[in-house]
Parts: sequence; C-alpha cells; structure tokens
Amino acid sequence: MNRDQRLYDLVQVLRDGRLHTAAELAQVMGVSTRTIWRDMAMMAATGIPVEGERGLGYILRTPLVLPPTTLTPDEAAVLGEALRAFADDPAHPRQRAARNLLYKIATLLPQAGWGEV
Repeated sequence: MNRDQRLYDLVQVLRDGRLHTAAELAQVMGVSTRTIWRDMAMMAATGIPVEGERGLGYILRTPLVLPPTTLTPDEAAVLGEALRAFADDPAHPRQRAARNLLYKIATLLPQAGWGEV
C-alpha cells in the first residue's frame, strides 16, 4: 500500500471519534508503529485535526468531511470498469448515459488515471 492510500485509510479509521493507539493503527495498516508516528506528525502538520502523542493514542478532534469524489484507486477502477461495460454495449438502453458519465467522471477524477475514455 502506498503512503497516500495509507493516509487516506488512517483518516477513515480515525473518523469514528475514538482514541486509537499507534500499535492498533500499525496492525490495521500493516506497518510499524514508527511509520504511524511519522504519518500522524505529517497529517497534523498539514492541517488534519489529529491530536495525540506516542504512548497515548490519536484521535480526530473535529469531524473531518472528505469530498464525495475522493475515491480509493480500487473504487475508481471498479467505477471505470462498470461504466465501460455499459458504454461499450450498443444493446444497452443507457449506453449513451454511461458514456457521458464516463467522460464526466474522467474529467473530475484525473488522478484515477483513466486517460482516454
């Protein structure tokens, strides 16, 4: 798992409002506690409202709402595959709608790497 994906996943875990130890987070993410310490320091430095310290745990002090277009790479891939299946089927009654939606989402989510749609 790359760092961006891990940070996204960490935020998702912390959104439950509970205190989480670095050891617990490390086990969930499959990394060392030292990596979690660095990730938490980086998130706090970039303005994510995470609070805590080594030995106690980490928590999000204010609710964090992520934009609805924030998708994991796997989610973006599944969305692209599903839309392409409909867009490539001339017999499907919603082929045109699927094709239009595919173009719109590719424009909104360039990080998904869909390239030419």
